[in-house]
Amino acid sequence: MPTTRHPYEDLITHLTRTSALGPGEAARVVADVLAYFSEPLEDFVRRRHAELKGRGLVNDEIFPRLAAELAVRRVAAPELSLRQLRRIVYG
Repeated sequence: MPTTRHPYEDLITHLTRTSALGPGEAARVVADVLAYFSEPLEDFVRRRHAELKGRGLVNDEIFPRLAAELAVRRVAAPELSLRQLRRIVYG
């Protein structure tokens, strides 16, 4: 009976080979990272705003910081002009 491979088995193997993590720990790290980057934009913004507010920052400091963080997120969408968006929709 064939066993089902984890979709990120290569990454888990790499982490166990290059760190002190065991296979179970590496799988949890991969799952945590994937969940982090799968967080919807609105949830990310609300969560980070609350975290930064909790550190004592004010909105004038928070919103520029959020914009900068969003721009460098690993899976951030490129900034598109209105014309580019129209072309995506209408060809």
